[in-house]
Amino acid sequence: MFLRLLNNAHVYDPLPNSFQLGPVELYFYSLFIVTGVIVALWLGLREGPKIGISKDHIIDGLLIILPLAVLGTRLWYVAFQWDQFRDNPLSIIAFWEDGFRGLAIHGGFVTAFVATLIYTKVRGINFFRGIDLMAPGFLIAQALGRWGNFFNQEAHGGVIGGLTNGSAALGLDEQRAFLSGTLRLPDFLVDQMYFTARMSPYSALGNQYFHPTFLYESLWNILGFIIMLILRRTPLIRTGDLVAFYLIWYSVGRFFIEFLRTDALMIGDTGLRAAQVTSIAMIIGGVAFLVLNHFVWKNKRYEQVLVENKA
Repeated sequence: MFLRLLNNAHVYDPLPNSFQLGPVELYFYSLFIVTGVIVALWLGLREGPKIGISKDHIIDGLLIILPLAVLGTRLWYVAFQWDQFRDNPLSIIAFWEDGFRGLAIHGGFVTAFVATLIYTKVRGINFFRGIDLMAPGFLIAQALGRWGNFFNQEAHGGVIGGLTNGSAALGLDEQRAFLSGTLRLPDFLVDQMYFTARMSPYSALGNQYFHPTFLYESLWNILGFIIMLILRRTPLIRTGDLVAFYLIWYSVGRFFIEFLRTDALMIGDTGLRAAQVTSIAMIIGGVAFLVLNHFVWKNKRYEQVLVENKA
């Protein structure tokens, strides 16, 4: 238990976001990102040869595209938080400080998509098969990466129960009951959601329980990942459909979850949340991609590609 009662008062004792391994400090966020990459690579190496993409091309592609995607996540974040970096440009590259904070996944996807387009063209790989191979791995890697937010205590939602006249509408026991009773979350997760919300408009409230939006998104991504694995073994989809599914599925979940976030990136002074605007654009792009894939490009059925490469 990391949350305990002392003289009838709630005492906050959060999980550490890193641990020491000899002289090296390892952050849980980085470990979850690496784990996500390893899982995505393992999936790609299993599926790639079945659709005509060699393991060598997959490994080479990862070594080239992954660093670019990480850079993209950082630059996307910096673009919407420029005032934070204006006076110290060198801090732009120091994203590993304080637990690998300041990354935005949309930038990583856009960068990876463009890099994959170029890489497949140079290597003579079918682009649609390449992005189909990337999409499930990208989604499960995001699901795992969100647990890094858990240890960093970020990507959280508002106070459980909301606010009434500027104060928490529910008492601490009622807030905890929602997480542990209604949502049936384990104690270690509930305890970690009890904190003063840094970088949020609720910091003046003191310690409260907050929505674990990182968990909501992680579970949404896992469900989408499972659906993608099922879809690619059915006659329903063409090569290229999986990335369209990713664009739509992830963006729908992110759009609605973003309403709960208190640390959202904003587009200047417009009051618009960057992730929601981007999600709308990705949903439109995904639908357009799906229509073009079925009625204009008319790529082969994924199932047909599997049969051809098996032969």
